[in-house]
Amino acid sequence: MIASFHDWLLNFGVIGLLVWLVICILCIAVPVILAVALYVWWERKVLGWMHVRMGPNSVGPAGLAQTFADVFKLLFKEYLVPSQSSKLLFIIAPLIALVPAFAAWAVIPFSQKAVLADINAGLLYLLAMTSMGVYGIILAGWSSNSKYAFLGAMRSAAQVVSYEIAMGIALVGVLICAGSLNLSDIVHAQEAHGAASWFFIPLLPMFVIYFVSGVAETNRAPFDVAEGESEIVAGFHVEYSGAPFAVFFLTEYANMILISFLAATLFLGGWCAPLPESWGVPLLSTPSWIWLFAKVFVFAFFYLWFRAAFPRYRYDQIMRLGWKVFIPLGLFWLFVTGCMAYYGIVGPAATGAGV
Repeated sequence: MIASFHDWLLNFGVIGLLVWLVICILCIAVPVILAVALYVWWERKVLGWMHVRMGPNSVGPAGLAQTFADVFKLLFKEYLVPSQSSKLLFIIAPLIALVPAFAAWAVIPFSQKAVLADINAGLLYLLAMTSMGVYGIILAGWSSNSKYAFLGAMRSAAQVVSYEIAMGIALVGVLICAGSLNLSDIVHAQEAHGAASWFFIPLLPMFVIYFVSGVAETNRAPFDVAEGESEIVAGFHVEYSGAPFAVFFLTEYANMILISFLAATLFLGGWCAPLPESWGVPLLSTPSWIWLFAKVFVFAFFYLWFRAAFPRYRYDQIMRLGWKVFIPLGLFWLFVTGCMAYYGIVGPAATGAGV
């Protein structure tokens, strides 16, 4: 049905193509924005429970409207541009950070047929998109013409680049096991024997490296030195207010949900059920988007748990963890994974997936 609708729109030429692109963008943007709103509400509730507080409970049922009230508050606040800033870069920096965060969702497979762009180089596309967000951070800090914002931008850029290397090494391990850059093929490579086929078993160190690096890359606690309130006053976006600040806020939470989806897709079988489909056990053997969202919920909860449980790391500790622990460990386990693939323990030959 979707293919027929697409072909029908293309009959209208350029206008039909533009309408199709707008529909695709809305199919990504609207669910992600709503998910971010609910995620912020859930974060406040979880932190409240962990700190023996109530959390949001007054605006709307169970406080659900509190996040939307905050959004409208930010949208209607005055948008100030510093007089000595580089105004063009100051204005476009939030968009440079936001667009890659949303564009990456185009290749995420939610089920066997629910994927917007099932491209063969999906993993490479994800690496490119997630690496571009750092430019928005650097430009936001530099264009503000503020020493606090610039210091926060440098901290954040160094942190993101450092942990991006560790995440890239972990993704190479997934590539070796799956034999494909296509995210749907990576999921299919993990479906033969249920949970026993999921890549987190042979790639356990890579799995830990990937998710912890994802927490660091999104500048979340305990790696939130770029926003160290007692040191540099909110970091690279200290000069932003109103809607542009809301865009940075949206980008951060969209990236958190994206990392949760990627961890579930690459290491925990995506939509695959924990038991083999051949066993015929109701629900537990049935591949479904429900399984994917359940796994994502667990990873998203870990983000909140880390924030409530761990103190902020010093900057030298963060750099040491990335460069002296994660990268050497990732390279070593990459060698181990290559040996396992050579002897047929993992890889397309072991899973039965095609290259």
